[in-house]
Amino acid sequence: MMSIETANTKRAPAPVGLWRRAQAASQERLHLRLESLVVLVGLCVIMTVLSPFFLSVSNFLNILLATATIGVLAIAATFVISSGGLDLSLGSVMGLSGVVGAYVAVTLGAPAGFGVVGCLAAGAAAGFINGWLVTRAGVPAFIVTLGMLGLARGLALVISDGRVIYGLPAELVYLGQGRPFGIPMPVFILLATALACHYLLAYTRFGRYTLAIGDNETAVRTAGIKVERHRVILYTLSGGLAGLAGMLFMARINAGDPTAGLTYELTAITAAIIGGTNLFGGRGSILGTLVGALIMGVLQNGLNLLAVQSYYQQMAIGAVLILAVFIDQYQSRRETRV
Repeated sequence: MMSIETANTKRAPAPVGLWRRAQAASQERLHLRLESLVVLVGLCVIMTVLSPFFLSVSNFLNILLATATIGVLAIAATFVISSGGLDLSLGSVMGLSGVVGAYVAVTLGAPAGFGVVGCLAAGAAAGFINGWLVTRAGVPAFIVTLGMLGLARGLALVISDGRVIYGLPAELVYLGQGRPFGIPMPVFILLATALACHYLLAYTRFGRYTLAIGDNETAVRTAGIKVERHRVILYTLSGGLAGLAGMLFMARINAGDPTAGLTYELTAITAAIIGGTNLFGGRGSILGTLVGALIMGVLQNGLNLLAVQSYYQQMAIGAVLILAVFIDQYQSRRETRV
């Protein structure tokens, strides 16, 4: 009979090798993908040629302001996707969170701080439900988050009675419309969120576990890591970040809109993949995701300046998503052959 020591010795190399790969991957996350930067610069050049107004200071600030919401959602998508999961409910959870925050602050008359807590709590609760159903009920993430997409949107309409909730407190509005040093407040919030999440994913055990689960879940289980609990935390974090995005959007438009965030999950996932996150897990970059979010922001802003119809913009975003996945998979296959 094989001894326990012998069995453990034979199983040890897989988890150890996995941790080393995850740690190496997390350390590389400080570097941005050259392709993403080239695309961003190229887009800026093209848009400048087509519309000279593109490089004006006011338009540049508008791009940053619009990117703040998408950027936070894309960071949420990065955590889930890099672990081998998927969250299609981000846009709807964002809309629900904004409505809950506005309802708390306006309808209930609570202080502005409670409105912020309401946004974050609503998003985190939706994320927790997603994670619990995926891990405990064994329902595929695609089905769970697709169901949450409809559930969260419907709940937002129920809470708001199908109407936009206006009249937020000035403190909340400042979070979306304030301009300290001339820079929109949401940009500062995005940068602070990105730095914190970059550190979490690239330099902590939590981040290494996240990437390792996406790379080889079986080996992670062999190493004794509680994968289910980690996934629940990941989905809860994703929902909380969607709640933060909902708060930013709510404060920016000074209202809780139950239709906010429609198709935003598509843009967020696209931004994450363009930034270097592997759609099938094992690799993720918060800094790369920021570049991806800027690419999407520049693309949408440029199309608006060129007066391109909104439905053509959706087609462009879908095409960019397909192209990004194709390039990512092509590079992965090439690296495997090498």
